[in-house]
Amino acid sequence: MKALIVDDHALIRGALQTVLKRLKRKPAVFEAANSREAMQIVEKHPDLSLILLDINLPDRDGFSVLGELGDRCPTVAIIIISALNDQDTVKRAFSLGALGFIPKTSEPEIMLNAIQLVLSGNLYIPAEILDRQDPTSPRLSDKLSARELQEDLGLTDRQIEVLGLLMQGKSNKVIASTLNMAVPTVKNHITTVLKALKVTSRTEAVIKAGQMGWDLSPKSQL
Repeated sequence: MKALIVDDHALIRGALQTVLKRLKRKPAVFEAANSREAMQIVEKHPDLSLILLDINLPDRDGFSVLGELGDRCPTVAIIIISALNDQDTVKRAFSLGALGFIPKTSEPEIMLNAIQLVLSGNLYIPAEILDRQDPTSPRLSDKLSARELQEDLGLTDRQIEVLGLLMQGKSNKVIASTLNMAVPTVKNHITTVLKALKVTSRTEAVIKAGQMGWDLSPKSQL
């Protein structure tokens, strides 16, 4: 496995190197201090599995770099590493193809768990974002079971299952295969789920449902 760290601070790159060395599949790690170096490494190593990308780069806006990396290497898992962790920044990163967002203030253990989660095919959104409760969400003081969430949103069992997989970062194709349904049917369910949550994107759905306190562990499923 190959990984690329893109950050202009040597101390941050060193700290991330240490975290990556703790992965079970220890990757060959490349470093870039700016977007130009990053693109050169991507060109030389098209088989990268993971990119850790700071969105505050000295030579170019990190979001534009994220968009280009997504176009050039769509199969690579890209995780944003940032000093910012406001919801707008997080949502924008996910809308441009990031699979994870790790605040730089995170403990090494949290970073490691987040990277492992993304490499296993899931999304990672920082807990502090999910903990910022939305005052429009119902029953914020409770931890909702899947059944209670279903009753609050007026969704069917199938739509709750789709939401659960959506919150794990699964694609429409994977959701369709897992639930044995057609991809267009999955899209219809997702549209209904987004309307129920009063959001317009998958990322906003993950954040909103997380703020509502739904436990995604298997035991909570219907």
